[in-house]
Amino acid sequence: MDNLLLTIDQYKTDINNFIAPNSEAAETFRIKYLGTKGLVKELMGEMKNVTPENKRAFGQVMNEFKVFAEAKYETLKASTSKDGQASADEADLSLPADALPLGSRHPISLVRNRIVSIFQRLGFAVAEGPEIEDDWHNFTALNLPENHPARDMQDTFYINQNPDWLLRTHTSSVQVREMEKGKLPIRIICPGRVYRNETISARAHCFFHQVEGLYIAENVSFADLKQTLYFFVQEMFGKDVKIRFRPSYFPFTEPSAEMDISCLICGGTGCNVCKYTGWVEILGCGMAHPNLLDNCGIDSNKYTGFAFGMGVERITMLKYQIKDLRLFSENDVRFLKQFTAAV
Repeated sequence: MDNLLLTIDQYKTDINNFIAPNSEAAETFRIKYLGTKGLVKELMGEMKNVTPENKRAFGQVMNEFKVFAEAKYETLKASTSKDGQASADEADLSLPADALPLGSRHPISLVRNRIVSIFQRLGFAVAEGPEIEDDWHNFTALNLPENHPARDMQDTFYINQNPDWLLRTHTSSVQVREMEKGKLPIRIICPGRVYRNETISARAHCFFHQVEGLYIAENVSFADLKQTLYFFVQEMFGKDVKIRFRPSYFPFTEPSAEMDISCLICGGTGCNVCKYTGWVEILGCGMAHPNLLDNCGIDSNKYTGFAFGMGVERITMLKYQIKDLRLFSENDVRFLKQFTAAV
């Protein structure tokens, strides 16, 4: 027993004299004295060799020794916790900063900004309006009769009925609000989010983004409309893209047309995006209907105009050859980071 106590006193002296210049040395101390095979455990094992009358005294000595070693380790750990980190006085301010992850704009935002930029070069101003609309601005003023399919609950998200309040189904409502101001001529584009009750698929979603345009002045013709849209398509997709106009029907324009371009995803050979026709519709357009002008207090005998509207997702799919509309709203970083270089 006495010899063992002398040994512990020697170990205490060694511990007191132990110096740890870094965290690795402090860890070496812990393993040597406090580890599962360390000295404290080894000495505790000597309990079996101590006589019964000395076991209590030996246990007290060992507990004190363990606490002593643990206190020394905590001191060493605290003194070396900042090891390897330069202090403020030692920092080298000439070193380059740590690289930060580079983010990017969403592909929808990139294409929206591109569309806006193209039309601004033609003198179009940007106009915006509320996403929650009343029936007048969303339907009635646009010459949509009460029995029009777009008013059906299957197509429109109604918030309230009688009176009708709804999530706008197109940004044409912004055109109505601008025309009601009575400041002519009008040359605007109206970007924004719209909502329709559609089955979600690779080609459709319950919400999407539109850019609509309106130009009203004296002597505006269909030729002005056609050349404006030709300029837009060539600026957006390049000079070599094929373009075609098809007659169509919209309540708020007359005559009306739809504009197609050759599918950029399959090169015109046919795919699921173009429904294997080689052509993709990108927008609807036409001359502003006289009833639309009259509803907004504009003299349809004096003024004419044209309007057009396009889905930003459709343009983005063609621009970047994306085959599934749902990717735009899934927030998958693996998809979004591909557009970092496009900012």
